[in-house]
Amino acid sequence: MAQFIVNLNASMPALERFIVHMLDPTHMFVHPHVAEMIRSKIAEFRNQNSYEKPQ
Repeated sequence: MAQFIVNLNASMPALERFIVHMLDPTHMFVHPHVAEMIRSKIAEFRNQNSYEKPQ
């Protein structure tokens, strides 16, 4: 998920990028006002990549 967030950040225009600092490959500081947007994008990503067993 960290790589997904990094890619999401990179896809934003320069003035809208939200990662403040990368601590290590799996931890980062982001602007607090984007937390809900990140959660929403992750949920959307997970829904698109989920497997449903055929009946």
